[in-house]
Amino acid sequence: MGKFVTGPKILWKVIVRELHQLVSRPIYLFSIVIAPLLSYAFFLSLMDNGLPEELPTAVVDLDHSATSRNLTRQFTTVSSLSITTEYTSFTEARKAMQKSEIFGFVIIPPSFEADLYANRRPEISYYTNSAYFIPSALEFRSFKTTTTLAAAAAVQQTLLARGEYERDIMPQIQPITVDMHPLGNPWTNYSIYLNNTFLPGILEVIILLTTIFSIGSEIKHSTSREWLRIADDNILLAITGKLLPQTILFFIMGALCQSLLYGYFQFPLQNGIWPMLAAMLLFVMALQGLSIFFICIAPSLRIALSIGGLFGVVSFSLTGFSFPAEAMYPAFHLLTDILPLRHYFIIYADQALNGVPFYYSRMHWRCLYIFFWLYLSCLCSNEHCASKCTSPDFTTILQWKTDFSNR
Repeated sequence: MGKFVTGPKILWKVIVRELHQLVSRPIYLFSIVIAPLLSYAFFLSLMDNGLPEELPTAVVDLDHSATSRNLTRQFTTVSSLSITTEYTSFTEARKAMQKSEIFGFVIIPPSFEADLYANRRPEISYYTNSAYFIPSALEFRSFKTTTTLAAAAAVQQTLLARGEYERDIMPQIQPITVDMHPLGNPWTNYSIYLNNTFLPGILEVIILLTTIFSIGSEIKHSTSREWLRIADDNILLAITGKLLPQTILFFIMGALCQSLLYGYFQFPLQNGIWPMLAAMLLFVMALQGLSIFFICIAPSLRIALSIGGLFGVVSFSLTGFSFPAEAMYPAFHLLTDILPLRHYFIIYADQALNGVPFYYSRMHWRCLYIFFWLYLSCLCSNEHCASKCTSPDFTTILQWKTDFSNR
């Protein structure tokens, strides 16, 4: 009973010590609070419209007919395009695109109107700067949609002039009707697509580096013995007391991010906020567990920080939100299973976008939970894991790391 009472008191002493360090060192205030807030404000305001609008575009009209001018006017009505100028030749438009003055241009050929009404199928050319992938894709889609509608309108006028009935014209223009239903993100909003994974990804890097720095500083500045002494030489109490305040603060910042996404900006949230809050808590804990793992395998604080930063950056590429993990090489596909951001992304897609039952995401919840306990295999030898972890082994590790860092 005495040990049970003493445990919480010791844990509280470690927590008080950690809170004092968090308050007394401005670096923690910046990394835990200010940096996430700046990231939220920047990215959510940067993509407030959901998709880029009024992309600089040009038209090269070589026909100068009423139909070509009407087509140009239709381009100006598209919200994603901004017809900034009209060039007289392909060369001028090409040079403007090379200078990044425009993202694309369309060429209306000579005799466009005459060929159109003579059923000679005139050819309109699109040129987009695919070095900028998103603007290029948006401009191409806008070009294609606008010219398709304009061609259909021209064919309709021609057939009406020939005396055909309107009810007989539409099946000729569009024999197959396509009914599209984009699920999950029906607005095809780029902000919804990017921010739900990009902001947690930034938070991932911050958590990794802050946790590694927090524990590594104890080793570098030779305060690890004092830390363990306050914890009564108990590893679990020392680690728990040090990480718990950070866990709460990072979870609050993560919950604030989700409140902005699903509350203020009204991003899709099919199964309610609670599954996402639970995923965020496990996400934070998993990253802290991995941070301790990196501390254990790295010989110095600098190398541990480098490993954590590299791991966080690689997670962006292998998560699967920018390129499907299933389409990667098998080795890289397997590598995605050790990324907490990957599991958080799948939980988000299942729970927030698709609204599938909780049961189908169970494996990813388990993976996040396992990552959190990963540090036990690093700090405790097998014979010390039965009930709790004592300090001799850990003290040896800390002393070795301290000596190594002071070289």
